[in-house]
Amino acid sequence: MKNGKPLVAVVFGTRPEAVKMVPVIRALQAEPRLDVMTVSTGQHKQMLAQILERFNIRVDHELDLMEPNQSLYRLSSKAIAAFEKVFQAATPDLLLVQGDTTTAFLGALCAFYGKIPVGHVEAGLRTHDKYFPFPEEINRRLITACADLNFCPTEGNRANLLKEGIPESSLHVTGNTGIDTLLMAAGMQQAFPIPNFNLDGKRMILITVHRRESFGLPIVQIFSAIRDLALLYSDVEIVYPVHLNPNVQGPAREILGDLPNVHLVPPMDYFDFVHMIKSAYLILTDSGGVQEEAPTLGVPVLVLRNETERPEAVEAGTVRLVGTKREDIVRESRLILDDAAAREKLRSASNPYGDGQSATRIVKIILDYQNRKPAA
Repeated sequence: MKNGKPLVAVVFGTRPEAVKMVPVIRALQAEPRLDVMTVSTGQHKQMLAQILERFNIRVDHELDLMEPNQSLYRLSSKAIAAFEKVFQAATPDLLLVQGDTTTAFLGALCAFYGKIPVGHVEAGLRTHDKYFPFPEEINRRLITACADLNFCPTEGNRANLLKEGIPESSLHVTGNTGIDTLLMAAGMQQAFPIPNFNLDGKRMILITVHRRESFGLPIVQIFSAIRDLALLYSDVEIVYPVHLNPNVQGPAREILGDLPNVHLVPPMDYFDFVHMIKSAYLILTDSGGVQEEAPTLGVPVLVLRNETERPEAVEAGTVRLVGTKREDIVRESRLILDDAAAREKLRSASNPYGDGQSATRIVKIILDYQNRKPAA
């Protein structure tokens, strides 16, 4: 308790985590019956700052865990020690973690060690392959084992957890908080992020490729497919904000660097990237969040993965899973680029991920949970 009110700690460290926790933090701050404490693990420090400053959110505890080429072993040992210090200084009544990062899992584990209840935002996503995505699939399963409140974006996520024997009373379908943030950001004024970029009479394909399991041959296949599309379509401009990881940077420069209609640009801040989504004709991505965001803004998505923990989007027809083989990516992209009806079918399917009110639902559930807890 802080000031006689339950203290809710919110953990984030990557840009996707911050994007999806921003509306939750804002909703918690607006609730006079709760206090909130923010904890940053610091994976994407610069990108985090851009988002937090725009939404006027202050970090209370900066763990600063990242270092170059850090192994999961090293990150894990540092994170456990850092969370211990935070929880000894101010023991929260509830810890909120988001998604499936290693630091989200370690935060949940340390909360369990301290007998602190855990709320999992974006609970119940599964591929049922423990090595895909790696290490995220196991991280989210382990968070589930620690969680007292599971905030599921969809009914399908809830069904996954019921099949695993998770108590129904802990499961709450809220929609995805990333949609809350997306709708806020989409309404903000934003200049086009690339100077002197002319899209008159052109169609833009937006690329995001960064996942660990894509490194090596899959990423070469993906970039080779993008090269094929650039050579096939003179009216297409391809924009790729290239991830800073050398496993991505090297192949991207080698395979795509000499093409005049492929623009390899630095990573963008969240607000610039939302503007790019709005401007895109087609998106090719291995990102989980983009599978939710782009359909909300009516942009077709081809997913460069063999499996997805977001099958609702595939079932709803808002995205298409195409894998990482060069010929499959080219074939499916050409279908969207050459057939307006095929593109419209993908673009206009109903998005299953929410209405922009997910954070409000989560805070109400937290209040109900705190009111049910026995007095200390």
